[in-house]
Amino acid sequence: MQHVRSIWNGAISFGLVSIPIKLVNATESHSISFRQIHLEDGGRVRYRKVCELEDREISGSEIGKGYEDADGTIIPITDDDLAHLPLPTAKTIEIVAFVPADRIDPLQMDTAYYLAVGGAPAAKPYTLLREALKRSNKVAIAKFALRGRERLGMLRVIEDAIALHGLLWPDEVRTPQGVAPDTKVKVNDKELDLADALMDTLGEIDLDELHDEYREALEEVVAAKAAGESPPEAPEPPEGGKVLDLMAALEKSVQAAKRSRGGGKGEAEEHAEVRKLPQRKSARAAPKQTSGRKTAEGTKKKTAAKTTSAASTKSTSAASTKSTPKKKPRKHPA
Repeated sequence: MQHVRSIWNGAISFGLVSIPIKLVNATESHSISFRQIHLEDGGRVRYRKVCELEDREISGSEIGKGYEDADGTIIPITDDDLAHLPLPTAKTIEIVAFVPADRIDPLQMDTAYYLAVGGAPAAKPYTLLREALKRSNKVAIAKFALRGRERLGMLRVIEDAIALHGLLWPDEVRTPQGVAPDTKVKVNDKELDLADALMDTLGEIDLDELHDEYREALEEVVAAKAAGESPPEAPEPPEGGKVLDLMAALEKSVQAAKRSRGGGKGEAEEHAEVRKLPQRKSARAAPKQTSGRKTAEGTKKKTAAKTTSAASTKSTSAASTKSTPKKKPRKHPA
């Protein structure tokens, strides 16, 4: 693992087993940060820490912690006070239980850390805990103190390392009461089928392929302005509007997803389907007309002399045509 500065040193308490560890951040931010400037001359705008009583700027070494009581009184709290808290978790990650991973609500998950071994003697018990977690398919629930408060945590295995996820306490997670729609909405099976089709079309994706397009665009703007060039123009936003027909919106979403997933092939297939529909109808209608003509011609041929040549067929049809007016005079005198 690349060298990362530890932010906390302590030990994992696993029953009577103590594993010295170092806590390092498992994530990092790649966001572009900005400075506040004075628009008139571009000067930096800085925040200065000023003592309200003395009305003067003070240095970091003069700053400590204090708790504001209900009446506004400030009670100083020193680092020594925090170091002597009567908590076993002050310098220990105390494992209290092992549970299936699906017991943890993702809403509770907070900052992630890696646990690095704190010296060669910690390698064996560290490996023991890691392999035990792997074989049990469970995660460890632990309590630890960090940045002035006791926290809940979850230990799980990532490749060959143990990670610690800070967890919110259960009473820190709000219930979703009042969030769902108040009105009763019915969803029919056809709408669900289209939603399923959209989900299947989108399918799965390798999360490593995803990237921050906003940050990339912002970097282009910064680079252009640094070079004295005009920033790239933003593309025209797609024409929007209110979705009035949920079914139509779902169908269009499925088609768009097919195009994006399948590229040109998916688009060609989709257009081919649309063009084939009227051809299929005309193809079905054409045989009916042809069969009708054949039946009529066959009936005429049965009443006339049987022949196989095309010339005989014409003469037969002509004879049948001439014989038609002869029948009418016979019926008239009768």
